Amino acid sequence: MTEFNFTVSNVPSPLTAQVDKTFYWSRRGTTPYFASSIGPLLGDFGMVNNRNIDFVRIASAVLAADRSTSRSGGLSRWNQREISVTVDVLAVTPWQSVSTELESLLAFLTGDIWHLSFAKGRGAAEQIGSMAMDASRIVLMSGGADSGTGALLSALEMKKRGEKHALISHWSSKNLSPVQKAIAADIERLVPGVSSDYIQVNHSRGRKSPSGAAYGKENSTRSRSMLFIALGLALASVNGVELWLPENGYASINPPLSRSRRGSLSTKTTHPRFLQELVRILAKVGAHHNLTNPFADMTKGEMFALVRDAIGVDEASVFLSKTTSCSHTGSKSFHVSPKIACGVCFGCVLRKASFHAAGIPDSTSYLDAAGDKQIQDWLDGKTVIPAMRSFLASSFGESDLTTLRIPENLALADVAELCNRGREELRGLAL
Repeated sequence: MTEFNFTVSNVPSPLTAQVDKTFYWSRRGTTPYFASSIGPLLGDFGMVNNRNIDFVRIASAVLAADRSTSRSGGLSRWNQREISVTVDVLAVTPWQSVSTELESLLAFLTGDIWHLSFAKGRGAAEQIGSMAMDASRIVLMSGGADSGTGALLSALEMKKRGEKHALISHWSSKNLSPVQKAIAADIERLVPGVSSDYIQVNHSRGRKSPSGAAYGKENSTRSRSMLFIALGLALASVNGVELWLPENGYASINPPLSRSRRGSLSTKTTHPRFLQELVRILAKVGAHHNLTNPFADMTKGEMFALVRDAIGVDEASVFLSKTTSCSHTGSKSFHVSPKIACGVCFGCVLRKASFHAAGIPDSTSYLDAAGDKQIQDWLDGKTVIPAMRSFLASSFGESDLTTLRIPENLALADVAELCNRGREELRGLAL
């Protein structure tokens, strides 16, 4: 078992033996071991619910530990980690009362065994700001096509209602920030006059501890979505408004392409069970928990069609092509632009199918090996297309959903029908 601490205290002087397994988020700013554009009391957001402040800390601690613990094995053995984290919170008792439930939820999300404990830690005083004053809704805007769709459609709805919404993005990679800004700017152009705020949060564990030792590196980070949700709910708690988490229902269910892609290889970031259990836990501790996925019953192609109908085919093509869906890029390995998507991961293939299904031209730049054997070998190693062909060749029904832990309040027949609509969109690519 790997053990970590997450604290809002300052780095001790002299350094102790614990610093290499401790994450220090003591203030707003950038250090080699933690970078954040907000402080641990979230003062810049406004008067945030205390339990939502705690939840942002818990989610930050989980992601930091997730990123610092390498996975072993592969495929179905890819989820064999056991991680323990102690987190500074404003109130210990509420979180102790739900620790077992939260550990179980994290196990469902990442495929790992989690142990959570809590310590009291307030952190230094912060000035109270007002980042999303008067907003009637907060929308998570990651830079992906679904979140961009949700942000655009929310803006159109808010303009009709004469109300205001706010978009919030989280980034740790510098490559993602300009993509998010470009999408937000496009929404302002496409929906002129809408009253909205756009908030970008840079928040991430650094590479090295205060001693200079490397924390560790794990790229899968299935827990990242929980931090994004935590930040959105914290902002929404200021005015007590709803948080939109836009994601197509097919990807939320995410039926695995093969038996070897169960566990943490099959992401559950917006799975209805995860979201429902998270809302229930947050309600128990008194945190703001008004969280909605307004597109839970739609495919990605159906979401794209909403954009097409709202702004026209040409504008939809420009807008959606600026978003990103790729799980991999060749930029680090082959020095190509991070704006170029791999074209062969599940996100890219589903994206291509959705453009096709909605009748929208796709001007996304996809990686082309162009005779380069090294790049072609890399693409061949990353592609999901052979597994997807096999998946689409077989039938899919209610019996296939029994192992996917669909919540009891969702009819399996409806979920199966949604999945088969998604499968038909994928078949449209003629893989």
